[in-house]
Amino acid sequence: MSKAAPTLREMTEAITLEEARIREGGGPRGKQRQHGLGRLLARERIDRLLDGPDEFLELGLWAAYEMYPEAGDIAAAGVVAGIGLIHKRPCMVIANDATVKAGAFFPQTCKKLLRAQRIAAENGLPIIYLVDSSGVYLPMQDEIFPDEDDFGRIFRNNAVLSAEGIPQYAAIMGNCIAGGAYLPVLCDKILMTEGSGLYLAGPALVKAAIGQETDPEELGGATMHAEISGTVDFKEPDDEACLARIRNLVALLPEERWAWRDHGDGHVAAADGEGVYDLVDPRGRKEYDGRELIATLVDKGSENEYKADYGKTLITTYAKIGGFPVGIVANQRKRCETAAGEVQIGGVIYADSADKAARFVLDCNHTGIPILFLQDVVGFMVGRDSEQAGVIRSGAKLVNALSNAVVPKITVVVGGSFGAGNYALCGKAYDPRFIFAWPNAQYAVMGAAQASSVIFNINKRTAEARAAASGEALDSDALEVLRKEVHEGYTRKTDIRYGAARGWVDGIIAPHETRETLITCLGLVARERPVSHFKTGVIQT
Repeated sequence: MSKAAPTLREMTEAITLEEARIREGGGPRGKQRQHGLGRLLARERIDRLLDGPDEFLELGLWAAYEMYPEAGDIAAAGVVAGIGLIHKRPCMVIANDATVKAGAFFPQTCKKLLRAQRIAAENGLPIIYLVDSSGVYLPMQDEIFPDEDDFGRIFRNNAVLSAEGIPQYAAIMGNCIAGGAYLPVLCDKILMTEGSGLYLAGPALVKAAIGQETDPEELGGATMHAEISGTVDFKEPDDEACLARIRNLVALLPEERWAWRDHGDGHVAAADGEGVYDLVDPRGRKEYDGRELIATLVDKGSENEYKADYGKTLITTYAKIGGFPVGIVANQRKRCETAAGEVQIGGVIYADSADKAARFVLDCNHTGIPILFLQDVVGFMVGRDSEQAGVIRSGAKLVNALSNAVVPKITVVVGGSFGAGNYALCGKAYDPRFIFAWPNAQYAVMGAAQASSVIFNINKRTAEARAAASGEALDSDALEVLRKEVHEGYTRKTDIRYGAARGWVDGIIAPHETRETLITCLGLVARERPVSHFKTGVIQT
């Protein structure tokens, strides 16, 4: 008897347990070493820095998950990043986790930090860097060092962010070695704890390079940088004092006339969020009404559906979430019927639905309303009728409008995110301010069954050609093993944890917590930023 597939709730519980393990970082040994040096752990530092432990929206927790088996478990890519409140002001906090490979930078560490910098820039958030890192992980230096989305881009961003008026505070709370030393020195304010080290080369490398013998404090200790080089602005005796100083400095920033979470108070959802566990099939085989999903997210009585009777496989509606106005584009996952009697498949984008969504995006831009995309998409409709209806033209119109949209965009993948549907509904390539996914979400060019069949048939033809050339019979058992391997490999790569490890989403969220996450994000994107002008260039009509 085959084992029953997990329910959405069971998948959520499994993800929650695994996330708790990831948050343990480098494990007991690493923690013991950090505490033995008189230093707090990365998450302990963040807890003390923020107004409260519940005021933290963590981003990129799954970064590097199972990506570097030769190096071991690189929990959260060795860096904790997220948005929290300091004196009620939202700030981006980035903290190296020294319990994970001494806080060394892996390729995904760089990409996670760059993403955090981008989110801070787009939302006007001060950035606090809690630095405790040994620098680049040298065995992978070729994947970390040279490119535009690698290590050096971080320091370029430090300089650009400062020029744009984004406050940046760096606290050296352990090691800060080699090229990584530029990060704090390019920030607006620099703090350093006693016992920490800031240098381009450590004592051993200095001796090897120029034959000079020196001790760590003389070379790059806090006292030296505070009294002799003049590099640091504040020398602090320990972590606690350093974190208190950062809070004091952030409190000096000009007051803001809004609160991050308070806006959501007093607003009630149209439907209970727990209902999504019975509504959405994690395998995508069961139809459901997308309006029922939307009802769990929006404020009661706030919906105004746009073109409800046209282009029905996409739902477009104006609403409020926690009091914040928003335009929503969501897949309709049940079969629909056009005025002409044509049955349309749920989760598929047709020419009429793409036309409708494009106009809706344009209107949201005109009005200045943020857009929320709820993805559970198979892709665009194919076939003669669809092509003659101009599905490519209509899809291009939607992509054009989306690409040039200047209002904030937020994306939540609640099921499938396949092919061009990922693009048209604001996948990562289309600059969403935030992008999250449910535990059942899947990313791929096409579904595992279709794709693995195509790949297997290609491999099968290659095997048949080799067998014919050698005069040997084709082994049917070997072919079956190959079929299974291809399917399992493709399925593994569609798993959302695979995508989250590579930064395709900012986080995996529990379905029933989606509304609260959206209220947080809408509060962040609602902040005043420089005015951008919307223009599309040549657009298909």
